[in-house]
Amino acid sequence: MKNELLDLGSKIIEKIRARGYDEAAVLVRSSRRTMLKIANSQPSVTQHWRRLQVDLYLTKDKRIFILEIRPKDPRVFDKTLDEILKYASVVKESIFYAPLPEPKPIEKLKGLVDNRMFDYIDDPSKLGELAIEAAHRKKIDYVAGTIDLWYREKALVTTNDIELYEDSTGFQMYLRAFAKPDGSGQWSTCSTKMDEKLIEEASLEASRYAVESRDRSSVEPGRYDLVLSPLVFGNLINVVARMTSAFSIFMGMSIFMRYKPGDRVASEKLTIRDAPRYIELPYATSFDDEGVPTRDKPLIENGLLKNILHNSKTASKLGVESTGNAGWIYPHAWNIIVNSGDANLEELIGSVKRGILITNNWYTRLQNAVEGLFSTITRDALFLIENGSIKQPVEKIRIADTFPNLLNNIEELGRKTYNIMWWEVSTPTKLPYVLVRNINVSKHML
Repeated sequence: MKNELLDLGSKIIEKIRARGYDEAAVLVRSSRRTMLKIANSQPSVTQHWRRLQVDLYLTKDKRIFILEIRPKDPRVFDKTLDEILKYASVVKESIFYAPLPEPKPIEKLKGLVDNRMFDYIDDPSKLGELAIEAAHRKKIDYVAGTIDLWYREKALVTTNDIELYEDSTGFQMYLRAFAKPDGSGQWSTCSTKMDEKLIEEASLEASRYAVESRDRSSVEPGRYDLVLSPLVFGNLINVVARMTSAFSIFMGMSIFMRYKPGDRVASEKLTIRDAPRYIELPYATSFDDEGVPTRDKPLIENGLLKNILHNSKTASKLGVESTGNAGWIYPHAWNIIVNSGDANLEELIGSVKRGILITNNWYTRLQNAVEGLFSTITRDALFLIENGSIKQPVEKIRIADTFPNLLNNIEELGRKTYNIMWWEVSTPTKLPYVLVRNINVSKHML
């Protein structure tokens, strides 16, 4: 649909020019998506979607209008554009206004489309059967989860004569396994390309943790060394990455408000990268929503803050260049990679005298974004560690500490990395297990 999407974008730009807007960008998105839901170890529902979405960015006298349309009738654009003009004189000028970027050379990424994905988009049943069968190789009772697959296209057309197109495939999967009386485990995976081995490995990991976490006991609140799985670490690193957005900093929602690039903000063991050109992860892209070429970049490198993420507006506000991370409003990371360490999981556990292995979490909330005060609720498999060995599975707890303490107390990272993406890790993330010293945990109150 390349020509159709670009043609639609160009026609909308013509309508916008005719009405006297100063600038405009049109982002046309088309998608085919299939979600297979698994319940009680059976495929329960298969849903298919086809969607066309048009995002508009309009300016008039430094006033900015952004809207999303899912058109069924082309005449909706004429009415919408006329309606917006009525408000152009009463809306305040944006303090973030900056001209749209001029066209720049784009090095297109290759390998973003896996043709094997289309068969599974049409019929994902074999993937569901694989996930269920692999999980039941362990003595579990049942599994639940989803496998989400897609083919996406986007076309960007602007009044600055930018015309760009890109398409890609991808999938994400999470599976939660249950073993009576109280065992449960979850794992997740994702990729741009179909890889049945990733589905199988995620299923086995979820069921292994379910079996091992049966017959839980309570654990006292206090300060513990924590070994965090890639699911937990990925959720927390997603929060940290959002805080490197210039918009988060401007809005007072970031621990990095008081720092500048080059300042130490974490353990020297930690390196986090925004990796839009890493084609293994599903949100890889060669250009951002303003047509600026993307580039891989460190957010934190060996513990030092290295880059703040910008679009053209936030960059103009600070007198710097866009980093290729637009978001018309909110600059954001595309894919996240955390550099691995030298230890395997057994070695991470072996270096803990008193601690907890935490495999999953959700409901991460910030009580104070500037201080980084947060809490998150654990779920599924947790294990008490004593003198370098797993002692017993334990009941859910709450991690309640600060992000600066978490980041600075990272002592070691695992050697193996995992692709993680599910609803608590919304930005595709590749990362290992991690050992963090001296973190506060409290009782989880129902």
